[in-house]
Amino acid sequence: MPASTDRPRPPAPPRGRSALAALAAALAAGGLLGACTHAPRAQPPAATPAPASAPAAKPPVAAPPAPPPPASAAEPDPALRADHAARTLLAYSDRLRSLAPADLAQELARPPVDPLEQPGVALEQALALAGSRNPGDLARALALLDPLVASRRPALAPWQPLARLLQGRLADQRRLEEAGERQAQQLRDQQRRIEQLSSQLEALKAIERSLNTRPPGSAGSAAQGGPPAARAP
Repeated sequence: MPASTDRPRPPAPPRGRSALAALAAALAAGGLLGACTHAPRAQPPAATPAPASAPAAKPPVAAPPAPPPPASAAEPDPALRADHAARTLLAYSDRLRSLAPADLAQELARPPVDPLEQPGVALEQALALAGSRNPGDLARALALLDPLVASRRPALAPWQPLARLLQGRLADQRRLEEAGERQAQQLRDQQRRIEQLSSQLEALKAIERSLNTRPPGSAGSAAQGGPPAARAP
């Protein structure tokens, strides 16, 4: 027969000890449970904030066009420039009338300038020449004004109305002078004709006087047909 597999059991502990062991085990289990209950819980790691996404790029906005620069900064106002030119020429005209004859002669003796480069000085010279009575000064004044009036440069626009005004005045003055010269020439011709007629009249009077001073006999023989015939010896 096979050997029996039953092993001898250990003796059972006394009941008092088993109760104490059970109580101790319960207390130990309770302490572990309390420790587990009061132990601080591990905080979960803070979530790393996701990087803020870049805002979507806005389409470029077209900048408004820059306002045009003021007229005073870019270029002087043409009306102001014309007013300044008129005031300058009027002031020179007043000064010209108060000049002494020697100072006026110096003004007239100034060399002419280029009217396209120095329009103000050219107008002053033309104004001075216009008041002179010297032969040829009127033609010199018009020679200064003609290029200025005919030019199309924008920079000369403030001076051109004054140049046209002075040119018209000088042109009228020139026509009057030419008309006066023609009348003077006609008077000279008439005077010369009168002198010629007077000379002819004086010649006729001299002939008449010579006829009146002849003796009466010579006049009668001349009236009968010639001198008397000579007598024979």
